[in-house]
Amino acid sequence: MQGETAAIRVLDNETKVDAFPQNRTPSSGRASAKSWQYSDHMENIDGYLMKYTNLVTGWQYRFFVLNNEAGLLEYFVNEQSRHLKPRGTLPLAGAVISPSDEDSHTFTVNAISGEQYKLRACDAKERQHWVSRLQICTQHHTEAMGKEQEEIDPDDELEDSFTDKEEDLGAVEEERSVILHLLSQLKLGMDLTRVVLPTFILEKRSLLEMYADFMSHPELFTAITDGDSPEKRMVRFVEYYLTSFHEGRKGAIAKKPYNPIIGETFHCSWQVARGEDTTGESPQVNSEPVASQEPYLLRFVAEQVSHHPPVSGFYAECQEKKMCVNTHVWTKSKFMGMSIGVSMIGEGCLHLLEHDEEYTFTLPCAYARSILTVPWVELGGKVNINCAKSGYSAVITFHTKPFYGGKLHKVTAEVKHNPTNMVVCRVQGEWNGVLEFSCTSGETKVVDVTKLPVTKKRVRPKEKQGPTESRRLWQHVTEALRQKDIEKATEHKRLLEERQRTEERHRAETETPWRTRHFDKEGEAWLYHKPLWKNSAFQS
Repeated sequence: MQGETAAIRVLDNETKVDAFPQNRTPSSGRASAKSWQYSDHMENIDGYLMKYTNLVTGWQYRFFVLNNEAGLLEYFVNEQSRHLKPRGTLPLAGAVISPSDEDSHTFTVNAISGEQYKLRACDAKERQHWVSRLQICTQHHTEAMGKEQEEIDPDDELEDSFTDKEEDLGAVEEERSVILHLLSQLKLGMDLTRVVLPTFILEKRSLLEMYADFMSHPELFTAITDGDSPEKRMVRFVEYYLTSFHEGRKGAIAKKPYNPIIGETFHCSWQVARGEDTTGESPQVNSEPVASQEPYLLRFVAEQVSHHPPVSGFYAECQEKKMCVNTHVWTKSKFMGMSIGVSMIGEGCLHLLEHDEEYTFTLPCAYARSILTVPWVELGGKVNINCAKSGYSAVITFHTKPFYGGKLHKVTAEVKHNPTNMVVCRVQGEWNGVLEFSCTSGETKVVDVTKLPVTKKRVRPKEKQGPTESRRLWQHVTEALRQKDIEKATEHKRLLEERQRTEERHRAETETPWRTRHFDKEGEAWLYHKPLWKNSAFQS
């Protein structure tokens, strides 16, 4: 077939076009962008493409078949051998289809396994035809696989074995020229949402997983509803809230989690032993011995529900404790000279169904300081917590360090009874150190967050995850970062981001709205589609 290319064959219509001279484009099997929306009866396509094999052999013609129903791209030595076993098969669910920048003919198909086909069509028009069909098929089967994984069996989840510690950014010294070049292009106050930051500053986890790590002290979360008065429940919520940032931020090193791509999800759970109460009060124990009771199950799901703005929704529930929390948040970054400020825009709501109470809350800002040397994280701003039913509220202030003097990571809080305007509890200390609680009832308490036990989350192995779940989606980036192969990590990251852009363009062209999997938009909020408060079995 050297020197000539076979035409695309549309199988369903039995259209047959014989080989035609190179540089001539077939007209059969064509469709406009509007008609390329996926349907169960979408035509399979086949035809000759050049495939890059290796440095010795180079480019060779191979006969390719796109099987839409099975979601497979198969190839054979030639058309005559298509009745035999395929020479190669690439599953398209979770794959990334990328037109090449090197010329107008070449494109790549990157499977979720990491296997790649580098292909070349006869001209730009033919490349676009293949790329568009492949992208439509890929999106369909990626969404279908995700739906199959929607119900997570806790028995499939295992205690997290991911123990990588983020290293100090000593490497930033070596990459200083990259940072300086980036900074030279930025202006004060500039929105960094769409600025591509260097890969070497990435943390080896998605932002969706970072949100899950705010539940690393689940016993403090489940203990909130055990408070025997509205005042105590509010104080317990403040205690949980203040202790959640230390583990969620993985210490003070300023590395950036992966920006989730739209449709990405993260699932995990925690097992919380019954009878444990780290709040300092005596646990309520049933007549049955505590040791013989099954632990409470706390489940978590997060989803990237929007690309512009980049909104994440996350939800956690403990059915036995009749409590759940729903949060939607998007981050907005801006350049501040030698710092980067990140605003956490959104709101959360904790539901204690046993008490018919709802606690709304906001999130602090985060700052990456000293970005030219060894970056570190600082939190800042005021957070408001409010329970309309009980009349209790709290204001938490994360203090940024003044230029001269002052302590790092200082935080203060007041819990107030709104009807009487009485402050019932005050807190002071550091969000990553020691916190001191003083209540008007005379009760005092000291919490050292560095000594709190950390409960490991339970996560399904990657092979049991869907293609859009965080750890499987980012597995090649994570592995490359672990091997300190920055170039490879950057390439895998680029492929994922390119897929997001091409799918977004396709939806715009076909006027197809994005369909979320776990969250629904209500006004400005994003709510979990099956929340505990809508389940009559868990209402008080």
